[in-house]
Amino acid sequence: MSKFVGFTIIETLVSLAILLSLIAIGVPSLNNFIVYTRVDNEIFTLHRLILIARNTAISANSKVTLCPLDSNGQCKNSWHKELSVFIDINNNKIYEPSLDEQLIAHKDAIKVGDKLQYGKTRVGLTYAATGHLAGWGQNATFSYCPKGHNDKNRGIVVATSGRAYVSAANKTNQKNIRRTGALIKCT
Repeated sequence: MSKFVGFTIIETLVSLAILLSLIAIGVPSLNNFIVYTRVDNEIFTLHRLILIARNTAISANSKVTLCPLDSNGQCKNSWHKELSVFIDINNNKIYEPSLDEQLIAHKDAIKVGDKLQYGKTRVGLTYAATGHLAGWGQNATFSYCPKGHNDKNRGIVVATSGRAYVSAANKTNQKNIRRTGALIKCT
C-alpha cells in the first residue's frame, strides 16, 4: 500500500493567507524604507559635493562654483538636474574650459518627480579661497522633497561662513527642520 505525502488544499490556502497578510503589512514599511534611503543618499551625496567645492576652493586658492550647468556651461536654477563643481576663476558662474577652468566633480540628476531647490532663485553656490561663500546672499537651504512624501523632506543649510549643516529630525513630530526650527519644504 502506498502512502501519499504532501499538503492538503486547506493547509496550502491557510499558508497562502498568512503569507499574503505578512506581505500586506510589510510592503508599506518597505516603501517607507526605500524613500528614506533615497532621500538620505541624495542629501549625503549633495553634502559631500558641497564639501568638495569648499575644500577645493581652499586648496586651489581659487573660487569654486557648485551648480547645475546648461548646455552652454552656464549655471541655471534647475537643481533637479546634474550638478557640477568647477573652478570658476572669474566668478561668473559659467564653466569656461578655454580659461583653464577645471571640472572637479559632478552628481547625477535626482529621481524624476522629486524636488531639489537651493533657496528659491539661486543659480549657484560659489566658495572663495578662504572657504567662505563668495558673494552676498548665497547662504540658503538646499531642500530635498521626495514626491508624495512631504514628511520625509530633508535639507542642508549653507551658512555665510561656508559651513554646511544637514537638517535634523524634530523630536516631537520627526520631521526635518532648519537650524531656525522651520520645517524643510519645497515651493
